[in-house]
Amino acid sequence: MSAPVRQPRPFSAIRDFLAAEAAGGVILMGVAALALIVANSPLGPAYFHVLHVYVGGLSLLHWINDGLMALFFLLVGLEIKREVLDGQLSSWPRRALPGVAAVGGMVVPALIFVVINWNGEGTLKGWAIPAATDIAFALGVLALLGKRAPASLKIFLTALAIIDDLGAVVIIALFYTASLNIYALDGALAVLVVLAIMNRRGITFLPAYLVLGVVLWVLTLMSGVHATLAGVALAFTIPLRASPGHPDDAHSPLHHLEHGLHPWVTYLVVPIFGFANAGVSLVGFSLGTLVDPVTLGVTLGLFIGKQIGVFAFAAVAIRAKWAELPPHSNWIQLYGVSLLCGIGFTMSLFIGGLAYAEAPALLDETKIGVLLGSVVSALVGAALLASSSRPRSNA
Repeated sequence: MSAPVRQPRPFSAIRDFLAAEAAGGVILMGVAALALIVANSPLGPAYFHVLHVYVGGLSLLHWINDGLMALFFLLVGLEIKREVLDGQLSSWPRRALPGVAAVGGMVVPALIFVVINWNGEGTLKGWAIPAATDIAFALGVLALLGKRAPASLKIFLTALAIIDDLGAVVIIALFYTASLNIYALDGALAVLVVLAIMNRRGITFLPAYLVLGVVLWVLTLMSGVHATLAGVALAFTIPLRASPGHPDDAHSPLHHLEHGLHPWVTYLVVPIFGFANAGVSLVGFSLGTLVDPVTLGVTLGLFIGKQIGVFAFAAVAIRAKWAELPPHSNWIQLYGVSLLCGIGFTMSLFIGGLAYAEAPALLDETKIGVLLGSVVSALVGAALLASSSRPRSNA
């Protein structure tokens, strides 16, 4: 009996994904604005107080950033695995342009931050803050452009942001890990080995993976490694095949979990995270705050570093014949998307919280820099894209 023919995933699935991410990005914009308003209103003291109320040994903010965000990282891991094995990153030609561009978009912003903060006292820890792109926020801006942005640019931006997320996960694991509890870490690794064996043996009973995933999260939290990484590790063990020897289909555990998680993460987890982390009191704010090393490093890293890194590295890849321009797009549109990559909201705020957990003043500077850099990148990128193209029928 011949092996089943692998059918490519229908383009409608990509459209559904992009539509959901775009809608989530629009919601995220509103939530970020609301957090700023509340933090600077008479409700501000209550807003900050509630976030630091302890429940079950952890503050509410800790539960959001380590607990709820583990679901966000689980979804990120599922998307990375699916795209690498069976999607837009499944072959080297497809990986070339977004992969090279993503590297530039991480390296150049980090270098700009480091140059500005080279002599800062304790501020260099935030070097990775401007290295991340917020896929939902960026696609939300593209969605507002409607058919002026070709679908190929949206797919390119999605692939780049997914690679960017993978880079951020590696950075968090390597550079933002506290002192280690070896016993808990060994326990987490043992659970991960069991999950990997289950995958290799073709076990597709999803509840078993999720129960062990909870155990993995608890042990990771106790180990000193950031607990959200348990979500990514669990994702990589979820089977992509419905059964051994069969191609990816809608009945695979990975698809079931991804489709089940996506609306919850997009419309609940990320907005809650955004509301809890975007609020910053502007009491005492002055124009001088904008040139504080952290604020300036994050702002310029996102707005200047991202556009230069993404566009320059992409241009090199295209000129060297390693990749081609996304279909139905031009150089100006590619530059516009490079600007949108400077929207770093969710992951940038998350890394900022890790870098300056013990320095509230620096964390506030981070928030201002992330918001300013992201908003300017969004406005300039959207304006350039809107003026450089006519409405198309293939968006």
